Amino acid sequence: MVDRLTPEARSRNMAAIRGKDTAPELAVRRMLHAMGYRFRLHRRDLPGCPDIVLPRHGEAIFVHGCFWHQHKGCAHAPRPASRTSYWLPKLAANVARDECNQRELRPLGWGVIVVWECQVRRDASAVARCLQRLLATD
Repeated sequence: MVDRLTPEARSRNMAAIRGKDTAPELAVRRMLHAMGYRFRLHRRDLPGCPDIVLPRHGEAIFVHGCFWHQHKGCAHAPRPASRTSYWLPKLAANVARDECNQRELRPLGWGVIVVWECQVRRDASAVARCLQRLLATD
């Protein structure tokens, strides 16, 4: 598959993709706030700098984009067809880093919750119910 954009246009497009305050992350934050939970954002002192941290509940929440974190079996996580020598190792490193960060958080006493972008877009109310159930068990 040939890229329809020039390299300069593709570069501008990719540079505009944000790592923080994404639409799915904002949606999860609104859900948690509406349920009465208070949280901290992007705690840099924790492995992986979780998107949302609920210190009172000992939970770290990562809101992952399906493409960037290669959500298995998700239609929103296609394997790139161009520049595969660049993209495949980059995406594999993202997945490995995610696993390592989660492994490091657990011995520190943190629970880890991963919310995928496609889950939030498909059925936000189901995500809210799941979060409520997971956090209520603490």
